[in-house]
Amino acid sequence: MTEITSLTQQRSKDKEESLILGIDPGTVVMGYGLILKTGNKFSLIQFGVIHLKKYASHEQKLQKIFERVLSIIDEYHPDEMALEAPFYAKNVQSMLKLGRAQGVAMAAALSRQIPISEYLPKKVKQSVTGNGNASKEQVARMLQGVLRFKEVPYLLDSTDALAVALCHIYHKGNRKTSTKGWKDFIKENPDRLK
Repeated sequence: MTEITSLTQQRSKDKEESLILGIDPGTVVMGYGLILKTGNKFSLIQFGVIHLKKYASHEQKLQKIFERVLSIIDEYHPDEMALEAPFYAKNVQSMLKLGRAQGVAMAAALSRQIPISEYLPKKVKQSVTGNGNASKEQVARMLQGVLRFKEVPYLLDSTDALAVALCHIYHKGNRKTSTKGWKDFIKENPDRLK
C-alpha cells in the first residue's frame, strides 16, 4: 500500500503525468491495463484479467465487472479510462452482452468522475502496430517491446487492454468520446440513446 500511496503523491506533483486505465470488455474474461505517461515516456504500472466464467448468471458477471473495475480505480486512481468499443458481430446476443459489460465498466469510471474514451478495435491495432488487421499476438509482441515486460501473458485480453490505453495516449487530442459524468456522456452521444 505504501508503494501505491507514494505513486499517488508523486503523480500529484507533476502535472505532465497521467495514468490511463485501458479496458478490453468481455463477459468471460475482461482485460485491464494501466500505463503512466510522463512527458513522452510510458511506464507499465499493472495489467491483468478479470475472470468471469465461474459466475452462472449474466447479472452476476456484470456485478463483478462493476466491483472489480471500481476496486482497480480506487486502488490506482487513474486520470482517464479508455475502452475498446464493441464491434459488430453476427451474434446479436453476444454483442448485447459485450455492450452491457462495457457499460458497467463505464459506470464504474463515471461513478468516480473519470473521463472515458472509446476506440474501435482497428484503430487500437493501427495505433500500436501500424496494421489495423494485426493479430492479438502481434499487438502483444509490439507492446512487450514498448513497455518492456518480460513475458507475454497466456490470456491476451490484458495486452489488448494495454493496447487501448496506449492508443489513447497516442490519440489523446482526437478523442471520440470523453465524459466526466452521465450528463456529459448523454450530451456527447445522443445517437446512442433510443
